[in-house]
Amino acid sequence: MCRRRRALVAVTGLLFLFAAASAAPAGLPPKNVIFLIGDGMGFEQVKAARCFNGGALSFEGLPYTGSVTTYSANNAVTDSAAAATAMATGQKVNNDVVSVALPGDGSELETLLEHFSAGGKATGLVTTTYMTHATPAAFGAHDPSRNNTSNIAGDYLNQTRPNVLFGGGENGMTSAAATTAGYTVVTNRAGMQGLDTGTTTFASGQFGTTHLPYEYDGDYSTLPHLSEMTTTALDILDNDPDGFFLMLEGGRIDHAGHDKNLARLVQETLEFSDAVQLVLDWAGGRTDTLVLVTADHETGGLAVTGNNGAGNYPSVTWSPAGGHTATNVPIYAWGVNASLVSGTMNNTDLFNVATAPEPATLLLLTAGAAGLGLARRRRTA
Repeated sequence: MCRRRRALVAVTGLLFLFAAASAAPAGLPPKNVIFLIGDGMGFEQVKAARCFNGGALSFEGLPYTGSVTTYSANNAVTDSAAAATAMATGQKVNNDVVSVALPGDGSELETLLEHFSAGGKATGLVTTTYMTHATPAAFGAHDPSRNNTSNIAGDYLNQTRPNVLFGGGENGMTSAAATTAGYTVVTNRAGMQGLDTGTTTFASGQFGTTHLPYEYDGDYSTLPHLSEMTTTALDILDNDPDGFFLMLEGGRIDHAGHDKNLARLVQETLEFSDAVQLVLDWAGGRTDTLVLVTADHETGGLAVTGNNGAGNYPSVTWSPAGGHTATNVPIYAWGVNASLVSGTMNNTDLFNVATAPEPATLLLLTAGAAGLGLARRRRTA
């Protein structure tokens, strides 16, 4: 059965305090970057979840917003591999390609995760899909095909080595290989929540044998929710005095869109919103962090045609063909460099947003994310 959400406090009346001052010492890039991707989450997916929720989602009140184009190098309609690669590397590639130069010479493209790791920062990948799926792969691996999951796992464990790898299990990942590579391996919620986050430096959460279950109908008695993985990942990564990079994906919004299953889509989007709120709670009051919330593409051609009130799914239509579309997707930003987000952007622009020195006159959101007054919904048994 689906979990009822407590309506979030409306954000339309919030007072955001701004000052003409930098959010970090002028000329420095963000110390911490938290990149949240709702796979398949277009504007209408957000709207549908808002209708059911009876109030705005956690990220809708962020001070900088825009829309993002998603086309790949060889198709107006992208797949997750090409879209995530564009965000992770700042370069367009063909569909199915994971962070190598195709078209081009096939060389490896530096990802945001590698960029920050080279600067001495901790890194992490968290997803509700299996760990070697296209979106996390584009940030932490290199391969001409997203389907080469064993190669992708090998890149994680032996080349890019994120400090945190939390997601569905198998599909190229094995506990034995992760243990050999120096990771502390956990396979269920209790194991993850029992980690000593003060001393653990490399953790591989391999939960189940494929994607994590849908929030709407999944059995989470032994498996972690995205929001729970978020909490543990932050607790591990924020020990690094040099900062960290974390990519968090709500990957099953896309799967529900492919199936044209509104209930599952809405519940996945609401859980993603809960994870974003945890990030904003962590970041509140900080002056060294960038939070980006966006999608790789829209899935399903969803359109909301009627709001049926809180706790009820809205009336919607889907595109006849279903699948991915070329529709622009939303982006929301808070913190260092957030003012670079505006208007219509290309997904390749986001690499620069995450890495550029801060603009000299960035407006500071002095209220802080923790002061937004947004209440996470209470999970019931």
